[in-house]
Amino acid sequence: MSFILFGLMMTFVAHATIDTYNFKSVEEEQQFRELTGQLRCPKCQNNSIADSNAPIATDMREKVYELMEQGQSRQDIINYMVDRYGNFVTYEPPITPATIFLWLVPVLCVVIGAAAIVMLSRRRKASASGAESETLSEQEKARLQQLLSDKTGAKGRKKS
Repeated sequence: MSFILFGLMMTFVAHATIDTYNFKSVEEEQQFRELTGQLRCPKCQNNSIADSNAPIATDMREKVYELMEQGQSRQDIINYMVDRYGNFVTYEPPITPATIFLWLVPVLCVVIGAAAIVMLSRRRKASASGAESETLSEQEKARLQQLLSDKTGAKGRKKS
């Protein structure tokens, strides 16, 4: 029984192998490392394909190596990955109407909010200064005096 358990454990270890690639030169290896460091893993989202252990990142590394072996240029490899996985795989997506929209909407919201706050504060100041400058007519003053005297009279009667 322990031999079966040991055998199963060894098969799990065999799956955790490290990718090894044979490069023709140090420059080619450096280019591979740069490319895999600049391409983002679609599953992990915050890791490059060089740092990710996800199966899709492994497939992408193998495809980068394969394309390099075919003599594809750096830009051709990036274009292949973008065509296959979308602009998300690059850490520096190109400027498109969609990306411009994503950058401008928050800025516009802040500007519109600031304009609304300024307009509301100006309205409040205008209404406050307008209320101070208004005077009551003689009829309004008499009515106000009557209401005030009725209230004070009502208070005095309640206490007695």
